[in-house]
Amino acid sequence: MQRSIVHFSICVSLALLAACANYDFTVNEKLVYSPKTPFSDFDTPDPGLNSCLEQAILDAKINEANALKRLNCSHAGIETLQGLETFTGLIQLKLSANKIRNLAPLVNLTHLQELYLDDNVVVDPVPLYTQSALRTLDLSSNAVLQCPQAAAFAHLTSLTLPDHCN
Repeated sequence: MQRSIVHFSICVSLALLAACANYDFTVNEKLVYSPKTPFSDFDTPDPGLNSCLEQAILDAKINEANALKRLNCSHAGIETLQGLETFTGLIQLKLSANKIRNLAPLVNLTHLQELYLDDNVVVDPVPLYTQSALRTLDLSSNAVLQCPQAAAFAHLTSLTLPDHCN
């Protein structure tokens, strides 16, 4: 009987502590635990990109910029990628069906392995030439894309270009 009371007390205590995971804990007015807050130190002027980033950060419980590894912002009405360069840990980025034209902000995403930019308005793929980690690139359905030189993306295992580039 005594043992079951102790087990019950421990279980109740643990349940109460787990329920308080989002609160600061102090003992004798000294902070002993403070939960990590979601990462918010970024500035993206595009409302679609900003909203997508905020949701991804909350969903994945991201508390530092380089911890965000995968981001899917397809069909988000994004026009500019300005501010995305903060997230240098990205390895997969899906930006399909937006209104993206300028890829310059992607230059600093050196860990990027998969990039989906299909159905946008990308003109110049040159900012992607230095992405040596990139393995998959989809630029299909970019009607105004300046077709890249064949050697520019020789390191890719999968490259999809618009019909006018084939």
